[in-house]
Amino acid sequence: MAHGQAAVQPPKTWTTCAACHTAQGAAAIGPPLAGVVGRKAGSSPGFGYSRAMKNAQITWDDKSLAAFLSDPQQAVPGNRMPFAGVPDADEVAELVRYLKTLR
Repeated sequence: MAHGQAAVQPPKTWTTCAACHTAQGAAAIGPPLAGVVGRKAGSSPGFGYSRAMKNAQITWDDKSLAAFLSDPQQAVPGNRMPFAGVPDADEVAELVRYLKTLR
């Protein structure tokens, strides 16, 4: 973080994500999300992904993350994330912005 730059605070919707995912560290119920932007779907070491996620030909970027966060089953049919999605486009955009800060 650059000198004088404020830390990015997670959006309110992050609390739902944090029930299963960590921002840093090891996998929990879901895979850790540090470094998710630019990573191939289903490739975080140490997490047992569904076949659907392992076979998804997705590299996570703004567009693919927004689609997945909005409707996980439509974006990657057969994935095991037990979450229906974030219906509000502004909240999805906030989550994507936050995920981009996780390194």
